This record gives sequence, structure tokens and C-alpha cells, in this order.
Amino acid sequence: MAAIDRKETDVADDADALRVRSLFLSDIHLGTKGCQAELLLDFLREVDADEIYLVGDIVDGWKLKSGWYWPQAHNDVVQKLLRKVRKGSRLIYVPGNHDEFLRDFLDLHFGGIEVHDQILHEGADGKRYLVIHGDQFDLVVRHAKWLALLGDGAYTAALFVNTHLNWARRRLGLTYWSLSAWAKLKVKNAVNFIGRFEELLAAEARRAGADGVICGHIHHAANREIEGLRYLNTGDWVESCTAIVEHYDGRMEVIRFAEMRAEASGARRVLPRPEPVAAVEPLSVPRQAAERTSSNARAVA
Repeated sequence: MAAIDRKETDVADDADALRVRSLFLSDIHLGTKGCQAELLLDFLREVDADEIYLVGDIVDGWKLKSGWYWPQAHNDVVQKLLRKVRKGSRLIYVPGNHDEFLRDFLDLHFGGIEVHDQILHEGADGKRYLVIHGDQFDLVVRHAKWLALLGDGAYTAALFVNTHLNWARRRLGLTYWSLSAWAKLKVKNAVNFIGRFEELLAAEARRAGADGVICGHIHHAANREIEGLRYLNTGDWVESCTAIVEHYDGRMEVIRFAEMRAEASGARRVLPRPEPVAAVEPLSVPRQAAERTSSNARAVA
């Protein structure tokens, strides 16, 4: 990928960007030193979407309360998203626990941005997905916020260690390695928590009458089936730098952007161009055809 010049003219959308039907992002944590804003800007230049879902923890209100940190790159991310709205993308913001202050403004619109606690997204193939951050199913966040804040501090410390550890690894010619991601997969309690979290979210999707769930919160990207329902987690933009995209045929895909950029070895384009997809024919099911709207999504009552 070519070097990025931070001139305003260079912030314009790439005319050759990958076009997808829907884009799902979460856990960006703008306002923290761990946020990979520069990499996210690269990604947003590579992808355009008809609909953009921000699935919580986009702005880290917890950290900003304790000390202001907002470099230019974080502002550029916000401006980039707003630019996409001005160009016609629909943007839906589903708050999480770190940006819970936005839950005081549910079901309101701000300059083309919709705010919902949770929402149903209907894919091009007619499948419905419950879009929710997921902190509502984290008992620590709900009932022991002091412990959640303590855990957040431990996570920040792990990121600090990561920064210095990976500086040394780069000097030795080694690739990036994440301490906290390793801990999530190796520590038994963390593995059990992730498994239980996924099961609870799948059960909530079933209760809502959906075919699957799209969530965030645990910084662990996934695309798998749980008891007949599709479980999709967007991951994060602190370590893994991942997102979920829906293609025009309804296919859902996890984009692992950091890994793809590393594999590209300096190539200009990172995301592959998909084969052209013919215009999607109306669904044969009369009810679905009648209910389809241009937004293909509606707020959950």
C-alpha cells in the first residue's frame, strides 16, 4: 500500500474502493492511545458501503472522563464517516458500554446518523440479524461496573506492554504478537467467558426472531454457527483491526485488515475486488418482498 499523505485532497474516497452492501464496525475506542485510527482510515479508504453500522464502543467515554486524548487521526476517522454519510451512506450507531452516554438519545437522528439500542438488519438474502453491542449480556459490566473499570485498566496495561514488546520484536525482524489476544485464548476463564457470551447472544437473536446476531464488545472477531443461528462478532480496532462486511449477494465476511495488509507486502490495493454480482432479484417469498424497504433494516421495538 502506498504511503499516506495527510492532505485533505488525499482523504477523498478511493474511486476504486471495494463496494459492499453493509459494513459493521465496533470497539474502535476513539480517545484512547490504543486505537488504531491510522489503520482504520486506510480501511475506510478501501471500502464503501450503502449502510454502515457502528456497533458500540466507537468513542471511549470512560477514558475521556479521566483525561482528554484526541489526536488528529481520531478526528479524521469521525470526519471520514461523516463524509460517507454526506455521500449517501446510511449510518446507524448502536452504543456500547464505553459510549453509553449516547443511550440517552435512542431512536433520534443527528445529521443523518441514527441511534438505536439494538436493531434488526435484513440481508440481501432475506436473513435477519440482530445488531447489538453485547455489553447487556456481560454480568460484570451490568452489576459490578467498578470491576469492569478495573478490568479495563488491566487491558490498557496489557496494551502498554504490547507496544514496547512489539517494538523490540520489530527490531528483531519478528511479526506483531498480542499479549491480551493470547491471554483470551489461553486463560481458561477468558475462554469460558467468550463461549458463554456467544451462547447468550445467539439465544437473544433467537428470542428476537432473527436468523443471527452481529455484535462486538469482547474484541474477538468471529463468524460461525451456534445451534442453527449465525454468530458474527466484528472484533475491534485496538488490536485485531477487523470488521464484518455484507456483500450484495447477502454473504457475510470477516475482514481481517491488519493481516491482509501485512500479506499484501506493500501492494496498492489490500482488499480483493469480488467478481461482479448481478442485480439481486426480488425474493420469491411474497411477505419478504412486500416488507422490503430501501433501508432493509428496522429498529427493534
